[in-house]
Amino acid sequence: QVQLEESGGGSVQSGGTLRLSCVASRWYYYMAWFRQAPGKEREGVASITRAGTTDYADSVKGRFTISQDNAKNTLYLQMNGLKTEDTAMYYCAANRVWPRLSTAAALSQENYQDWGQGTQVTVSS
Repeated sequence: QVQLEESGGGSVQSGGTLRLSCVASRWYYYMAWFRQAPGKEREGVASITRAGTTDYADSVKGRFTISQDNAKNTLYLQMNGLKTEDTAMYYCAANRVWPRLSTAAALSQENYQDWGQGTQVTVSS
């Protein structure tokens, strides 16, 4: 099992920036960020393989960047141009079972086994 701990959430105004971090207890095939807004299903935001291949949800392409520091077992999500609709609880997740996933599968929560507790991001207008 991979233990995950997120940090970096907070409250910002529309157009602002935040950077989320997630420290993992060990490494994995894929790491990803998911988010869940009140009353909505959890959705994949961005994923990254250990080799650095990334995938993004269409709603965040061009605004969010996922990255990692392999030496520190740390995952990041740089969020620029935040919108009110980005308000959600953001979760870090790890896939240690499936070495290869399609783009859609890499952003599907069913393919991730380990989850952090979440960090809240609130964007106000």
